Amino acid sequence: MKIYKNFLDKESFLNIKETLLSYYFPWFLNLKVVSEKDLLLNSKLKNYDFQFCHIFYIDNKINSQYYNLLFPLIDKIKPKSLLRIKANLLTKTHKHMEHGYHVDFNDKKITTGVFYLDDSNGYTKFKNGKKIKSSSNTYVEFNSSLEHTGATQTDEKTRIVINFNYFK
Repeated sequence: MKIYKNFLDKESFLNIKETLLSYYFPWFLNLKVVSEKDLLLNSKLKNYDFQFCHIFYIDNKINSQYYNLLFPLIDKIKPKSLLRIKANLLTKTHKHMEHGYHVDFNDKKITTGVFYLDDSNGYTKFKNGKKIKSSSNTYVEFNSSLEHTGATQTDEKTRIVINFNYFK
């Protein structure tokens, strides 16, 4: 696992952040964050099992008119091949809600990257105990087969991350 603080230059970072937070940026409701099994194990998640998403890239094709906005990130990451790029927006909760451990891809050849757009007390937690607090302009890179979970924040209205899955 690698953690990069101040990953992008200030101008590129602010351009991405301001666009995703703008009135015109399209977010789509996703009524499932966790699996049915996770909901059965933790019924407290029931009312928090949603997020807003924006899929930039999937199934070997661009899926968003905003894809070019991510060029500074893609240029810095330098993937050989992209699998998926997706932004997730979580809303504030009264206490931290972890959505259940998962793997993005069960393949050790695939890399996952999480780019944090804002500061909050939300976090990404790994099954091995490592916890990464949401810190703006931070990029975390790890093997896609590592089990991890996201957690909501209690101090800010939103928590936004951009997830990358790719071959290095």
